[in-house]
Order: sequence, then C-alpha cells, then structure tokens
Amino acid sequence: MTTENVKVLIIGSGPAGYTAAIYASRAGLSPVLYTGGQPGGQLTTTNDVENYPGYPDGINGPQMMVDFQKQAERFGTDLRFGLATKVDFSSYPHKVWIDDKHEITAESVIISTGASAKYLGLPSEQTFANKGVSACAVCDGFFYKGKSVAVVGAGDTAAEEATYLANLCPKVYMIVRRDEMRASKIMQERVKSTPNIEILWDTETEEILGNDEVGVTGARVVNNKTGEKRELEVSGFFVAIGHKPNTDIFKGWLDMDETGYLKVKPGTSHTNIEGVFATGDAADKVYRQAVTAAGTGCMGALDAERFLAEKEFEMSTAEVAE
Repeated sequence: MTTENVKVLIIGSGPAGYTAAIYASRAGLSPVLYTGGQPGGQLTTTNDVENYPGYPDGINGPQMMVDFQKQAERFGTDLRFGLATKVDFSSYPHKVWIDDKHEITAESVIISTGASAKYLGLPSEQTFANKGVSACAVCDGFFYKGKSVAVVGAGDTAAEEATYLANLCPKVYMIVRRDEMRASKIMQERVKSTPNIEILWDTETEEILGNDEVGVTGARVVNNKTGEKRELEVSGFFVAIGHKPNTDIFKGWLDMDETGYLKVKPGTSHTNIEGVFATGDAADKVYRQAVTAAGTGCMGALDAERFLAEKEFEMSTAEVAE
C-alpha cells in the first residue's frame, strides 16, 4: 500500500471531471485526476455530438473527450488511470483508495463519477450501439428526423423522450411493459394527446433488428399477455428505463436520494461533507447533458478553490493567535 497527499483530487473524467481539472490547474491547485473505469465517461460511447457549443460541424464523442483531456493536461493536471474503490470521509483531510492499493489523503475531493444508462440486456443492444440504439433522445434524436423510432420505458424520462422525438419523427412507438405508466399524470396526458405517439401496452422487446450497413431497421416486440409478436419498422431505438449514478462507494458518507444521486446545497457543488464536491451526472438526474456537466465541473473547481483558501486563512490566523 502506497500513500500520497493531494490538494485537489478529482474522481472521474468526462466533461465534469475534465472541466474541473482545467479550472483547478489554472488556479495553481495541482489537481490529480483519476479517470475511473470508463475514461471520458458516457460521451466515449457517442459517435456524433452536435449540441455542444463551439463545435459548429459537430464532433465525434471520443475525440471531444480527448480534446478535453489535452486541455486539462496542458495546464498541468496530473491525469492517471485508476478507479476509486473506497473512501473515508470521517476525518480531515479525506482519504480515498485507488484500485485498493494506493491511499490518498486529499484536502479537497471533486466527485465526477457520472452515471450509467440502464439497458434491457439484449445482445442486439450492444450490436447496434451508436448504430440506432441510444439512451438519450435529446443527444441523438436529431439524427432520426423524419424517421420512425421506438422508445422503451414508462416513467417521466420515457414520456419526455417520446414527446421530444414526436416533434422530429413522423411515428414514435412507446413500448410499455405493463398496462399502465409510472410517469406523472401530466406527462401521461401529454403522451396520450400526441397523435403520432402509439403506446404499446403490456409489451416487451424481444430483439432489435438491423444490419451492419444501415444499423437498426426495426424491433421485434411481444405482448406479454397474449404472446402476440409484432415487428416495428424503426430506424432508432431509444432505451429510457433510467440511469444508475456511479456513487456506490460514497454510500454512508454522502447524502443521496433513493436512487443514489448525490445531493448538493442548492446553487453549489457542496455536499454534506466539508471539502467534498459533487459534479456532473453523479448529482444530476434531470438534465444529464455534456454542457451542464461541464458547467458543474467549473462550479466544483471554484468551490474547491474557495474552500482551500478559507482553510489556509483559518490555519494562518490560528498560527498568529498562538
């Protein structure tokens, strides 16, 4: 076991982590960033990003994260590959273990661990990932303008994605596993009153259809009460059954909601533990966009900078008092 002292530790990469690193390194805080299990986060699984400001022609998701990484490293970020496996926030400075073998004591911790989209578990989901299968209609819906699509899910997110896509696509199939939706009443009414959304009740997806050349061409669904099967002709298949924030190692230490999203003080990135800040999708279950994640990454770095400055001032005044 090795040990190390760090002023600013950033756990996780992606837009939030890299932006926090850019701001922290420019402030002379010598941040150390551990990329986590998926360096670059969810954007590394997205082919085309067209809604991030500053890229008028769009950009490949993995390349965008390379750009973020290079910018962070340019200002002196110590970027390392590794996964935070345990934390101890019971005393200050905070303790974080990387890969169960490297112990870090950190004066401030910026959490940017993100969230992972939940999928149905079909092999064809992986086969057609980025070829018609998506977990974000706001991110990818534009690519299916004028084409028929399907949305799986029954909650508010699924309802929002279906109505969003209905403005772009002539036909939206909403695949609902039960005979009712979990979405709020107003969202249900919005879906039901949208003429080009067809709700398939008591229906589950059996297989996503397509080929290597064009990607998704359809979906085979089955009614779980009658056993009747049907093939939908769709070019896009959107999975909207929720996200799981990557926050398990913080349970028992940080306040979080029932699904694991970290709670922050409104308008800040401050958690309930002094010197620990939450950014990006780990603390955002509403927007989950690259641009909002980057914004909270900036907030996390600025909050950490102010916190460290206050700590330094407290220590200096305490020394004078002695």
